[in-house]
Amino acid sequence: MKSHPHQLHLFLNALAYFTRIKVPEWVEFSVENQANSLKYLPWVGLIVGLLSATAYILCSFLFTHEIAIILAMVTCILITGALHEDGLADCCDGFGGGWDKSQVLKIMKDSRIGTYGTLSLIAVFALKYQSLSSIEDTVSILITAQVISRIFPLWIVSQNIYAGRQEQSKSAEIISRFNTSDLMIASIPGIFCLLLLPISFISVLLPCFLLNLWLSHYFKKRIGGYTGDCLGCSQQLTEVTLYLWICLPLFTPLIH
Repeated sequence: MKSHPHQLHLFLNALAYFTRIKVPEWVEFSVENQANSLKYLPWVGLIVGLLSATAYILCSFLFTHEIAIILAMVTCILITGALHEDGLADCCDGFGGGWDKSQVLKIMKDSRIGTYGTLSLIAVFALKYQSLSSIEDTVSILITAQVISRIFPLWIVSQNIYAGRQEQSKSAEIISRFNTSDLMIASIPGIFCLLLLPISFISVLLPCFLLNLWLSHYFKKRIGGYTGDCLGCSQQLTEVTLYLWICLPLFTPLIH
């Protein structure tokens, strides 16, 4: 039987965990592989971004720029199974409705969505749509955003401990298994994407870092660390922050 590189198994573990994309049957799934696959999350983001951008390009031949953007956003949701959006909604419900750690975690594990979660999704989707509608260089921005927004949650992992109950969590396999070398591997696709954009776009890393610095502090203060939902929240808010930053007047000559 032909053997495959161990790192390929790790990448495909990440692909299967964070998307709905089917992987080959020969992939070795295990707690250990799942734990070590987290460094490939931004690489998964690269695939999500490429597929989303492809959907946008194809739809642009049939529909307006705005409709193509909506269909690209829908494509992204279908690929990921709304995993990160679910994390955002759960986080907003939990932190918005819970007073202490136990309450917050209990609400976050509830499969039902509440007022805070609903409003957060409406706000995020509205901001994504409106900001992307203002950007003509949609393809490169879509790809870059999906990659960069998946790097910063890993920084939160590297700086904190897991706060939930491991035996009840879908994210238990990837708890506290992330280090500096993994972060470097995870950053490679992000560096590649930024090199394809104007040099001034690198400034987007500043607001994204400050956002996640605050999120890391807030999560630690409220629940003592992070959960899988916290990482999904970080991804969604970082993606929106990136779009909004690029829509600033400073970048108008570059994106139109």
